[in-house]
Amino acid sequence: MTMRIALAIAIVLAFALGGMLAGCVGPDFERPNPPEVSGYTASQLPAQTASADAPGGEAQRFETGRDIPAEWWALFHSQPLNTLVERALKANADLQAAEAALRAANETATAQSSSFFPTVQGSVSAQRQKITSGNTSPVRDSQGLIYNLYTPQVMVSYTPDVWGGISRQVENAEAQAEAQRFQLEAARLTVTSNVVAAAVQEASLRGQIAATQEIIGLTEESLTILRKQFSLGQIAQADVVAQEAALAQAQQTLPPLRRQLDQQRDLLSALTGGFAAQGLAETFELSSISLPEELPVSLPSTLVEQRPDVRTAEANLHAASAAVGVAIAARLPIVNLTANMGSAAPFLDGKQGLFTPGTGFWTLGSSVTATIFDGFGLMHKQRAAEATFDQARAQYRSTVITAFQNVADVLNALQHDADTFAAAVKAERSAEESLSIVRRQMDLGAIGYLSLLNAQQTALQARIAKVQAQAARLADTAALFQALGGGWWNRNQQFTSGE
Repeated sequence: MTMRIALAIAIVLAFALGGMLAGCVGPDFERPNPPEVSGYTASQLPAQTASADAPGGEAQRFETGRDIPAEWWALFHSQPLNTLVERALKANADLQAAEAALRAANETATAQSSSFFPTVQGSVSAQRQKITSGNTSPVRDSQGLIYNLYTPQVMVSYTPDVWGGISRQVENAEAQAEAQRFQLEAARLTVTSNVVAAAVQEASLRGQIAATQEIIGLTEESLTILRKQFSLGQIAQADVVAQEAALAQAQQTLPPLRRQLDQQRDLLSALTGGFAAQGLAETFELSSISLPEELPVSLPSTLVEQRPDVRTAEANLHAASAAVGVAIAARLPIVNLTANMGSAAPFLDGKQGLFTPGTGFWTLGSSVTATIFDGFGLMHKQRAAEATFDQARAQYRSTVITAFQNVADVLNALQHDADTFAAAVKAERSAEESLSIVRRQMDLGAIGYLSLLNAQQTALQARIAKVQAQAARLADTAALFQALGGGWWNRNQQFTSGE
């Protein structure tokens, strides 16, 4: 009983000594202040974008300070898009890898926290020995020179966190786990944004293919008229050949568009955790994806709280700060406390058994270890940690600047996209009207084939430009939600696997 009490007292004293001597070396981390700017763009943001009298031409209003929903992709009002995003969040391999990395980082941080506690180990050994006749042993069997020795014991070792080095190690591990947490959020945002962008691109390609096919049909009709006129001797054969070449050129643009469409379908399959051979039931047209008319614009002071890449850079800065403290503590003396209690006897029970009086033993010890000279290695490691901290601080500032640039670029793009779409709508209507007039004149033989070729080419380019402009508005709207952080902070359950 006395030995057990002594061991318990040793453990209590170890904790008490560690608590009295504990301190924290190195800098205490302070979160960087947000940039002192009042906006994102050099010029004042207008209340809304331009509009056009056509599907997809709605004006978009900028709502400063409005929050972003967690499921921002639902604002496009496309059920197939919602289905694909939900499937990607469950089955995307990159997301699953990021979730596993977060679990590993959390377990590593928890394991590091165990350094605050003593290490208790137990051992049991059994030996059979033979000694010389002149040797004496307090545990020797008096009936012979051969005896058994059983030794169970408990060992306790404890390193008090005298200088706070262990605390900084735990702080470093927790900061790395925090960085991994926001890398997971960045992966989620990247996957959802890529799904939306791929769906919009698919819709754009389908629109371009449809416009090209329509122009090809009109070109074929014109070619039929020209052939009749040639058979009647009204035009030269060169006019027919030129129209045939125009038709071939229009048809030549279809295979590349179809190839891009197939690639987008393959990309969507991969993003949703499937294989291209399995195919997708969902398809996308521009007419089935609504343009969000109200656009949230977060305040600049909150952007650094919302962007996963900025939060990751901040966590890396925190980890680098704690690493400086670890490096400083490594240059200071290390205190170790040990305690050992056990029993040694030739028998497991009986008069000379393990639990009889006189068979127990215990020891208490302490040591202080300090590096006297190591070729200045520890000093240079500290300087390396400080340089790494400076590097992380510069990287954080670079990440913040890039984040603000992303938002500014998208806000400017949205305004120009609206202007471009409005102009494209006017250009398409003018080109359609011109083509219609030219075709009527061709039927009457009033104009030459060159006017028809020019009108057809202009109409094709105008239709494709309109489709691309409409898709750009949708894509840049999704890019705005991505640039502002994606609304992850509004999820009810955050950072859980397979949510």
